[in-house]
Amino acid sequence: MSRPQHFGWFLARGFGPQGWGYPSLDWDYDWTRPEVYQDAARTLEQAGFDLVIVEDAPSLGSPTTIDLRVRHAFGGPKHDPLLLAPYLFQATTHLGVVPTVNPAAYLPYTAARQFATLQHLSGHRLGLNVVTDTGSARHFSDAPQLGHDEAYDRAEEWLAGIRALWHSWDDGALVADRESGVYADGTKLRAVAHRGEHFAFDGPLNAVPFTEGDPAIVSPGGSGRGLGFAGANSDVQLALAPLHEKSVRDYRARVHEAAIAKGRRPEDVKILFAIQPVITSSSEEADRVVAASAHPDDAALVQIARKQSSDLETDLTSLDLDRPLDLSLFGAHVSRGSIQRLIGDRGEDAPLRAHLTALVRAGRITDRTGFVGTAEEFADLIEELGEWGNDGVLLWGDFHPVTLHRTLDDLVPVLRRRGILRREYAEGGLQANLRRF
Repeated sequence: MSRPQHFGWFLARGFGPQGWGYPSLDWDYDWTRPEVYQDAARTLEQAGFDLVIVEDAPSLGSPTTIDLRVRHAFGGPKHDPLLLAPYLFQATTHLGVVPTVNPAAYLPYTAARQFATLQHLSGHRLGLNVVTDTGSARHFSDAPQLGHDEAYDRAEEWLAGIRALWHSWDDGALVADRESGVYADGTKLRAVAHRGEHFAFDGPLNAVPFTEGDPAIVSPGGSGRGLGFAGANSDVQLALAPLHEKSVRDYRARVHEAAIAKGRRPEDVKILFAIQPVITSSSEEADRVVAASAHPDDAALVQIARKQSSDLETDLTSLDLDRPLDLSLFGAHVSRGSIQRLIGDRGEDAPLRAHLTALVRAGRITDRTGFVGTAEEFADLIEELGEWGNDGVLLWGDFHPVTLHRTLDDLVPVLRRRGILRREYAEGGLQANLRRF
C-alpha cells in the first residue's frame, strides 16, 4: 500500500543562469530578477513539495579551473541564495526554502541573527543547507585551507554555537506583558561565552525565541564523516546513492546509527534521495530516448566532462579518456559523495571514458537502469523506495519553467492519486511538515 513521502526540489544551478545551454533559453527569462524563481516556488507549493534547496558555490574555483566553470555557466556566476530566500517566502505560504550556507563565510553571531530573522519573517519556513566546501576558503581569510574532516569539525562547532545563541533566551525570558510594560526579563538571558578552536563570540542573541522550532538543517555529505554529521545534526539528508535496495537500506542505516549514537531517533532525520527523472509521454518515447543515448560520441563525452570538471573543480577535459581516473587528482576539499557520483559502481580501475559514458547514457525506470520513463513508471519506483522505508526524494534541475513543468505536469497527478504526494500542509512551518509523516 502506498504511503506519503516527502518531496523537495534541488535547484541544482542555484541562483544562476536558468536555462543556459538549452533551447528553452529563448523564452528570455531574466535569471537576475526574482520573478522566475517566485513562479517556480509557487508551482512547487501547488504541487505539495516540502522544500526547495538552493545550491550555491561562492567561489569560481582555482585559477586553473575558472574558465571551465564560467565558460558554460556550470559553476558561476551566481547570486547569494540567502538573499533570494525572502523573495521566495513572499511568493509562498507553506514551502520551505533552504539556501546553501558555508560556515567559513558567516561568523556565528551574525549568522544566528540573520537566520533567526528569516525564520521569524517566513513563518518558520527556513532551512539551511550546511556545506563544508573549503575550496572557497581564500575568499574569507588567509587562514590555511582545512582538510575534509577538519571542515566538518568547524561546521559542527559553528552550528553548535549558532544553536546556543538561538536558545540563549530561557523559558520565560520573553514576557511581552502590556499591563506591566515589561517586554523581556533580562535575568533569563544567557551570555553564551564561546571560545572554541575556530570561533570566539559572546551572547546572548539579539533575537526573540522561535515558536515553531529552529530552522531545519540540511546536509549533503556522502562520506563517513558527512553521514555522521547528518546523524548528529541534520533534519534532512540530501542523499546520493545507487537506488537499489541494499544500497538504500545501507545508506539509511549508517545515518540512523549516527543519529542514535548522538541520542537522537532515526526518524529525526528525513533522508531524501536525489533523482533527476526524464518523464516521457509513453513507454515507446522512453525507449527512443534511451536508445539515442546508447553510443555517445567524444563530443558528448567532452560536454559532460566540462560539467563534471566544474562540479569537481578538477579539469577532466585534458585527461586521456582511455586511462583509469587517478583519484589523487581531486583536492581534499572535493567531497567523497561527488567523486562517488562520477565513478559509480565501476571501480577506480575503469577508464574515464566508462565513467563519462555512464553519465551520458540514459536508462529505463522499468528495469532500474536509469530514470527515463512515464509518470506511472516513476511512481512505481517511488512506491518501491517507500517499501524499503524511504522518507522521500529530491527532484533536481534548474528553475526554468520548461524544466519544472516537463518534470511535474504529468507526475504530480499520478503521485497524488496514489497517495504518495501530500495534498495539504501542516500548520507551523517546515519542521511541522517534516514531522507530519
